[in-house]
Amino acid sequence: MNKPLRRIAIFCGLLIMTLLIRDNWLQYVKAGELQDNGKNRRISIERYAQPRGDIIVDGNPITGSAKTNGSDYAYKRTYKNGPMWAPVTGYASQAFGATQLESLEDGILTGNDDRLFFRRTLDMITGKKKEGGNVVTTLNGAAQKAAFEGLGSKKGAVAAIDPTTGAILALASTPSYDPSKFAGNSTTTDTPAWQKLQKSQNPDDPMLNRALRETYPPGSTFKVVTAAAALEHGLYPDPDDKTETPLPWVMPNTRTELKNDGPLPCKDATLRMALQVSCNTVFGKAGADLGKDKMRETAEKFGFNSEHFIPVRANASVWPKEMDEPQTALSSIGQFETATTPLQMAMVAAAVANDGKLMEPYMVSRLQAPSLDVIEKHTPDEMSRPLSEENAQKLQSMMETVVEKGTGRNAQINGVKVGGKTGTAQHGVDNSEKPYAWFISYAKTDSGSPVAVAVVVEDSDASRGDISGGGLAAPIARDVMKAVVDGKE
Repeated sequence: MNKPLRRIAIFCGLLIMTLLIRDNWLQYVKAGELQDNGKNRRISIERYAQPRGDIIVDGNPITGSAKTNGSDYAYKRTYKNGPMWAPVTGYASQAFGATQLESLEDGILTGNDDRLFFRRTLDMITGKKKEGGNVVTTLNGAAQKAAFEGLGSKKGAVAAIDPTTGAILALASTPSYDPSKFAGNSTTTDTPAWQKLQKSQNPDDPMLNRALRETYPPGSTFKVVTAAAALEHGLYPDPDDKTETPLPWVMPNTRTELKNDGPLPCKDATLRMALQVSCNTVFGKAGADLGKDKMRETAEKFGFNSEHFIPVRANASVWPKEMDEPQTALSSIGQFETATTPLQMAMVAAAVANDGKLMEPYMVSRLQAPSLDVIEKHTPDEMSRPLSEENAQKLQSMMETVVEKGTGRNAQINGVKVGGKTGTAQHGVDNSEKPYAWFISYAKTDSGSPVAVAVVVEDSDASRGDISGGGLAAPIARDVMKAVVDGKE
């Protein structure tokens, strides 16, 4: 080979080597980054090339898919009663991505999950179109309907749990939104619908999942946690013993009285009476006497200070770590910096109802292949034991007194034992905002306790003086519990 030809051959060889290196760099090193790049439309086009699998409640789909025209996305997502179920499903939009179950279980719903590999291979051989699998939830349709309709036009949230398993039965948040309105990619319909839901244009923030992502001052519902700490740490072993709490009671190292909400019988009240009429003085003193560390130990056993994944992420509820004695007293009645999600307070009620055993909350019971074969099934798992069985039953009797004789009478259900605790949480500068109305509860039948509920009403048309946990939130909790109990009969 003469010299010019040899040079050309070497040059061509270098070109081929460069192409091979570049190809392998793209295929094996940069493949993941390119696939996840938001500007890569091939991924979303492929995602909507066939109908997505469904999200299932009570054996029926609450989602669907519709054929599109004039778009390179063949199908778009549809929702049945979208606003009611949005806190569970999230959304899947061709233009704006996906959230919650639609995002977390996208692999199953699109049929791209690795666990469906053999199914996809078989379909390729037989010429059958690719199909998505299903996500079967733990939700109870009747309970969700009661929660959503109970909240109505009010701003707030409901979380309901099966105490024995941790299965989530209801997860409502209002105001809500219809994910169908922006499931496509039309700039004339979907984009304006999306923009109207953004907090910058809608202060009510309808896309905020208040049951999981908003933390509220829990008010007096937190006294259930303080009562649990007092029982567990032996401060007041018997709920019917006097607590030796003076009235008025001045917070430690201050000259400031902790006030009760009116002339309540709180002097030396028993824990039972203090919970029944909601004495700030008794529970503030109990928290201060226990100290911040013992209170934190009990609060964290109930799940405070940790995020929870159901599998959708729920914000961590807060029991403050750095406090002096007066702040510990205020935190122990649900004030100062104590803040909680509705899911967290449902977990508190569930642990009490389940004889002190807190089960890990979850809302996906199983994942199904397109053939309906189960490819993953959730097994209930114990999360912690905030209370001994004996102390949990003492606290149950106290919470049942609240509903029988105290501030929670509006939660009574004929023929069903109900335990509960009301809360009216002040907030804003100098408590200037309308208070939040809270109620946490559980129902108990001869077969055990099938449901624990937390309700918060963030805003209402009621005047400030008429806002109370017993008046606004307890009737919603009652209807949710009744829906679950009636479904068991």
